[in-house]
Amino acid sequence: MGSDATKLLEDALKLPPEARAAMAGSLLESLDATVDADAEAEWNKEIARRLKDLDSPHPPLLVSWSDARRKILGL
Repeated sequence: MGSDATKLLEDALKLPPEARAAMAGSLLESLDATVDADAEAEWNKEIARRLKDLDSPHPPLLVSWSDARRKILGL
């Protein structure tokens, strides 16, 4: 990273959290200029399926974050 970028990062880190988050989001968006239409469509279908499952009379087994974390960490 060049000295200009280092200075910019140092200045950015002094910003309030909300401003840093907005800046980070803008920077990330700038990296992915192309959108994979097929992936976008598949994610939309998956989201719709999950919402339908959650709204059904017998939703799939849901796991709390604490249980999931325990399983992930092998505790």
